[in-house]
Amino acid sequence: MKRYISSVFALFILFLGTPGILHAIDEAPKRSTERKIEVSHEKNDQKHKETSDHSEKAGQLHTKVHHAPHIDAKNLSLLWIIPFVGILLSIALFPLIMPYFWHHHYGKISIFWWLLFFIAFTFYFGFNVSLFYLLEVYLLEFIPFIALLLALFTVAGGIQLKGSLAGSPKVNTLMLFIGGVLASWMGTTGAAMVLIRPLLKANEWRRNKTHIVIFLIFIVANIGGGLTPLGDPPLFLGFLKGVDFFWTTKHMLPPMAFSMGILLVLFFVIDTYYLKKEVAKPDNGDTKEKLKIVGIPNIILLPGVVLSVLASSFNLGTAFTLHYVEMPTASLLQVGMLLGITFLSMKITNPDIREANSFNWEPIKEVAKLFSTIFITMVPPIAMLKAGSEGPMGAIIKAVINSNGEFVNSHFFWATGILSSFLDNAPTYLVFFNTAGGDALSLMTQHADTLLAISAGAVFMGANTYIGNAPNFMCKSIAEEAGVPMPSFFGYMIKFSIPILIPVFIAITFIFF
Repeated sequence: MKRYISSVFALFILFLGTPGILHAIDEAPKRSTERKIEVSHEKNDQKHKETSDHSEKAGQLHTKVHHAPHIDAKNLSLLWIIPFVGILLSIALFPLIMPYFWHHHYGKISIFWWLLFFIAFTFYFGFNVSLFYLLEVYLLEFIPFIALLLALFTVAGGIQLKGSLAGSPKVNTLMLFIGGVLASWMGTTGAAMVLIRPLLKANEWRRNKTHIVIFLIFIVANIGGGLTPLGDPPLFLGFLKGVDFFWTTKHMLPPMAFSMGILLVLFFVIDTYYLKKEVAKPDNGDTKEKLKIVGIPNIILLPGVVLSVLASSFNLGTAFTLHYVEMPTASLLQVGMLLGITFLSMKITNPDIREANSFNWEPIKEVAKLFSTIFITMVPPIAMLKAGSEGPMGAIIKAVINSNGEFVNSHFFWATGILSSFLDNAPTYLVFFNTAGGDALSLMTQHADTLLAISAGAVFMGANTYIGNAPNFMCKSIAEEAGVPMPSFFGYMIKFSIPILIPVFIAITFIFF
């Protein structure tokens, strides 16, 4: 436990300790033999039109100072998505085919796909480019991501619901409703991490409880985060792009209330059915113990986690630059706050509370090992998507606009949603936000339904797979550690998300888009 916390803190130290080293490397003479690269000036939105160079060698590297190297994804082969698909298929198939091997060696399988991608990427594009993406992905995306999960996982593990609370359809439905409401204000990850252990404890006497965790993922870990930019990263990104904070609340409320209402009613029916099949009865002892929450100091820490997320939006300048990657001071502040909260939670929490919660580090370790590979192997598919209508995924981009140049909102909803089910929903949201013009004022007024379609697709359809949103896999891992049998990657989709969520999304399409 202490070793794991120390390793995360070591990553934070790297933020401060490596600028000089990499700056020295960056200043050394660079080889200019990389292929298929285009250079974009990070502080200039205007594209450089060098017609002769692009017509003859569209992928040549230009080594101008202060310009960051980017891959030209317009002509990128779809073969580059193999490592990404490989890690996803490993997550889906290994637990079914070789469960014992997967449980003991999933980290090695993950590093295999990581090495396969990074070695091939470096060989083809050159070390200069691969180093840039390595730093960009881990400094700007993965480390803030895992630091947030770590803080919420640690803090939520120090909160315990004590007393006699037997999981009944009414109790479970009410808890899911409360969690869904909280998700919009403390984030889907925060709400899911806080709710899952009390929900599991209330239903520990039951044999059939897999469906409870599934609906927690549906409602709390995804759809419930649709009302504010604090709820889910895509909406927060839209807020940074100029979308009013309460525009999201006003416009997302109807589809969110519709979908949550259907799912809560359906859950109540399913939970009632499974309750009737239970042979055992809840053991409340001779007398009922009054419900109470222990671990109040950790509850006090939760607003600090939300504040750290808000802090990441502040314009505090650049802390340092490593190989063209500018590390915002606000992101550094966010990571520092999250790690500080994690450390403080470990110090102030009564060990008996974590023991009662069956707290251990395996879920966060599993997410860290697997998502560290998912993040880096996602670079090519995200780049292909950002290449727009001329890229390898151009057919998807073209499909959201009809022959008259008008936006097809239903297509925006499904295109954003399906891609968000497998790729990072924040950049997917941004791609379609820009496809729709990228003007927040226009999208909030003239094209409000289009922005609603993009927002709803990115938030709601993250529930389609275990990797659609960060807390999904965390909920699965925590549930499995608590002895709840969870379906495989494809089992989750075939048994639950497709038959339950897709009809709801079809209804949303006809009603709202």
